[in-house]
Amino acid sequence: MDVDLRQLRAFLAVADELHFGRAAATLHMAQPALSQQIRRTERDLGVDLFVRTSRSVALTAAGRVLQGRARSLLDQAARDLDETVRVGRGEAGRLDVGFVVSALPLGPIERVQAFRERYPLVRVELTEGYTSHLVARILRGELDLAVVRDPDPEPGVRLLPFRSERFVAAVPTTHRFATRTSVEGPELVDDPFVFFPAEAGALATERNLAPVTSGGRRPRVVQEATTWATVLHLVGAGLGVTVVPESAALAAPDTVALLPLDGSDHRSELFWAARADDDREILRNFVAATERSTARPTARPTDRSTEAVPERSPQEGWSDHREG
Repeated sequence: MDVDLRQLRAFLAVADELHFGRAAATLHMAQPALSQQIRRTERDLGVDLFVRTSRSVALTAAGRVLQGRARSLLDQAARDLDETVRVGRGEAGRLDVGFVVSALPLGPIERVQAFRERYPLVRVELTEGYTSHLVARILRGELDLAVVRDPDPEPGVRLLPFRSERFVAAVPTTHRFATRTSVEGPELVDDPFVFFPAEAGALATERNLAPVTSGGRRPRVVQEATTWATVLHLVGAGLGVTVVPESAALAAPDTVALLPLDGSDHRSELFWAARADDDREILRNFVAATERSTARPTARPTDRSTEAVPERSPQEGWSDHREG
């Protein structure tokens, strides 16, 4: 049975009108051509769909069954084709987005929401995690894109700059530097440090410690934790000190003093990351829909506000990770 959608539309026109002339006019085709098409459909199905006389046209039992089914088939085909087009245009489908928790004050979720409002037929799923874990999931195809912080170079990953921000020092309020207005990073090198485990990423580790190691010495990490909120609470409990990106410092409890770092121009860089070979329209639409949706932290850390990376148009695309 090789019946196509055009044949079904022609059948329905005749079934609704029960008149070949009027049905042909509705379809904007010649009546003989319509009659031939109906006969071909009957031949393809192996049954008569109409009883024809010189004065009337009526549906057979098979024709009445097909009349209901054909309308349903055409409606479903229209929906399926529409969905196909929308997916191809990036207007429907699913988008799996990851993020590092410390980036939340900088507005990635607000950007996701802006995209949801513009493309309500796209289902967006959110996942939090380490930068290294998020990048691995992108490469495995489990995530479409993610906000990552100071990622290690990884072949097959491309990046779009999101934000750049300074680091601040975090010390217990009982610390000898707690009442100062600022501190130089190397002054903290002899203090015990609370920090992320090495699996968080080599670049992230070195970049976060850079303000302290600029004097040529490395601090001693005495306690590790898997989130900045935990790190800062451990600092507040007196287990050590740390250096933290400004937005992450918003999670600091009142037992922590946050100090600007004098003499340091080191910054933490955040990116949107995706697979290098993923050029789907849905990703381009995400960038276009979200590039103007921004949020700023509430500025507890220091009086130096977090700076946004200059806007780039979606047409500039993603940069290769190694260029980031």
